[in-house]
Amino acid sequence: MDVIVITGASDGIGAELARQLARAHGAQIALVLAARNAPALEAVAQQCQAQGAQTLVVPTDVSDPAQCRALIAAAVDRFGRLDTLVNNAGVSAQALFADVTDLAWYEDLMRVNLWGSVWCTHAALAHLKAARGRVVAVSSLAGLVGVPGRTAYSASKFAMTGFFEALRAELKGAGVSVTTAYPGVVATQIRHRGYNAAGQPAGVSGLREDDAMSVEACARLILQGMQARQREVVMTGKGKLGRWLKLLAPGLVENMALAALKDEVKPR
Repeated sequence: MDVIVITGASDGIGAELARQLARAHGAQIALVLAARNAPALEAVAQQCQAQGAQTLVVPTDVSDPAQCRALIAAAVDRFGRLDTLVNNAGVSAQALFADVTDLAWYEDLMRVNLWGSVWCTHAALAHLKAARGRVVAVSSLAGLVGVPGRTAYSASKFAMTGFFEALRAELKGAGVSVTTAYPGVVATQIRHRGYNAAGQPAGVSGLREDDAMSVEACARLILQGMQARQREVVMTGKGKLGRWLKLLAPGLVENMALAALKDEVKPR
């Protein structure tokens, strides 16, 4: 039986990853579901149990290193092993840097998006080595190309990219794969809940979402990459094109990024 820890599992991509894993593998897997919203976690756990999967709900705030360590300990105490860690928990943000007066929330965002992944991975590492398991990091296309209006978010996701790229090389000899996923705009509420310039929930998305990817499609691509032990999963044709155009025509990529912003949040 594979034991899989998923952070940020109460809704969005994390919850859908859990549901798809449960449907595909049933009693062959145990899902350890972590997030701050305990009732929402319990609802996802029930959906997975209905497909035959074993579950363990561990309410966790990944911005607290002690809670990250406790999450991994709870998983191993319950199931005796750990095969896969999916670092999915994340916070979004949309604000022009010039409009930010107090940068404290930049640090808060970094503690979730970067440090939460680092702390969980550090706590899980010995167990993953023993299982020759997998690490998955859910980053963003904003971690490959800087997105205007998302300086804090892009910084945290670029940091994730660098950390997991280096870790991948370190773990080659241990048989532990590291897959970094780079979703684009996905049809979830993450941008509505993310920070605005004042460090409050934005309530709206600052990006055009006409062609947002469904959460089901995004989760499916991540799981395919995880199971194949791919190095990276870059989603959308624009994302793949933008990555290479950045090297050849960076000004054009900046214009493409600006065009993705809603008019009311573009730089003035």
